[in-house]
Amino acid sequence: MGSDHSSQRQVSFEFFPPATPEAAYRLWESAQKLGPLGPDFVSVTYGAGGTTRRRTLDAIKALRGTARLDVAGHLTCVGATRDETLEIARSYKNMGVSRIVALRGDPPKSADGAPRSFTPHPEGFQGSVELIEALAREIGLPMAVAAYPEPHPEAVDQATDIEHLKRKLDAGADMAITQFFFDNDDYFRFLDRCEKAGIDAPLLPGVLPIENFDRLVNFAAKCGASIPVDYHELFAKAKQQGASTLLATSLCAEQCENLYDQGLDRVHFYTLNNPQITFDVCRALGVEPAPVALADTA
Repeated sequence: MGSDHSSQRQVSFEFFPPATPEAAYRLWESAQKLGPLGPDFVSVTYGAGGTTRRRTLDAIKALRGTARLDVAGHLTCVGATRDETLEIARSYKNMGVSRIVALRGDPPKSADGAPRSFTPHPEGFQGSVELIEALAREIGLPMAVAAYPEPHPEAVDQATDIEHLKRKLDAGADMAITQFFFDNDDYFRFLDRCEKAGIDAPLLPGVLPIENFDRLVNFAAKCGASIPVDYHELFAKAKQQGASTLLATSLCAEQCENLYDQGLDRVHFYTLNNPQITFDVCRALGVEPAPVALADTA
């Protein structure tokens, strides 16, 4: 494939806010490694129930100020009043955040680790649609929302899930980022259904390089994301041969190559603050690093 085609391929990355000094170093390492690839934007997640609120703000500040990246900040309405949630959004805007990723969010797990169902704060937003309406009215930043090629675990069915996505976009969001998926046919079938439902906003595909297959199996089950049957055997063999990272890089690059070949121009990577696989996948796709001048931290 020619370099002209490859140069038009855009990428974006999701990071999560660090909880420890070691994790902070890993985030900074991720920004240093992936920033030179020229991402369209990077997003920073927001923990269940707002548990990472301060860390999220600190991470955004570092990525904006030191790594000079275009940052989208996640925002949820779990465990907070309307005023508290909008205050965070104003903080984002004042820090130069370019976009808000508006999510209902998942409540913190119970003491035994079991997931809880969403219960709105008595003075909070009732869900993502109400949150988006308020952000559109009072903050005015571009917004992305979540989309699910395979229905959200709480959805009655896919049609209902797509109706909910349309309500979020109609409420003021201008694009959606999908949950990760591994079978591109799931994504393209989802695009077809969205088009039939009257959705014409960009639906950015979310891709997850598999850093740890065993952890992925548990994580995917909670998210309602299916794993191709042959992946279990492939990763079992790769683990025996010490080739798990090589396999993960190859599978992810192949998936992205197929998405680009079918006409997409952007892919969003869930990096898990592990930059190497994502970096290697991008290089395989022809997305080349350019020198980036980092701000002086002295």
